[in-house]
Amino acid sequence: MKSAVIVFPGSNCDRDLAVGIEHVTGRAPEMVWHRATELPEDIGLIALPGGFSYGDYLRCGAISARSPIIRAVVEAAERGVPVLGVCNGFQILTEIGLLPGALMRNAGLDFVCRDVALTVENSQSAFTSRYDAGERISIPVAHHDGNYFADSDTLDRLEGEGRVAFRYAESVNGSARNIAGILNAQGNVLGMMPHPERKVEAAHGGTDGRRLFEGLLETVGA
Repeated sequence: MKSAVIVFPGSNCDRDLAVGIEHVTGRAPEMVWHRATELPEDIGLIALPGGFSYGDYLRCGAISARSPIIRAVVEAAERGVPVLGVCNGFQILTEIGLLPGALMRNAGLDFVCRDVALTVENSQSAFTSRYDAGERISIPVAHHDGNYFADSDTLDRLEGEGRVAFRYAESVNGSARNIAGILNAQGNVLGMMPHPERKVEAAHGGTDGRRLFEGLLETVGA
């Protein structure tokens, strides 16, 4: 699977994500600097990593959303290319309008960094096809602004259309309806606050994140 990890100033999980993708797919992704204007040809996956792009100044992901590469990311998503945004990547996806809602400061204003229990709400997407609906998994989080917010109509639409991919098994950061990850209407864009790349190898203390990348590889192909 040919993939690309977009790198922004302040990203600190880009290599984690790249290593996780390579570990599962056997092919290292191309690291694309945010000032690039084009993506590699025949790209099968675009990944926006976690971290603190631009130091989280103004608003998390707000400056990165204006990077030159974003136009190419949006165009690829509109063509159906899978796009995965993890943590700060999720924040960027909401900033550029590929996903609805916003990520606000955690309830209690604490930075949360630990393994959390998630339930798989949708097992029909390219990202979640290797999970079972209702399955409980463990994935780490590390964020200060992971409190997902959207208006009631948007939340009802996400629920009704099966676009909630993952939900916290218990309240972690104050997210509306304990939402941890959502899909776009076409199902090819996933934003999630937990870090699946940190649960790919047994040495990580578990492999619950591995199946996300395995599902992508199975769907997109080598």
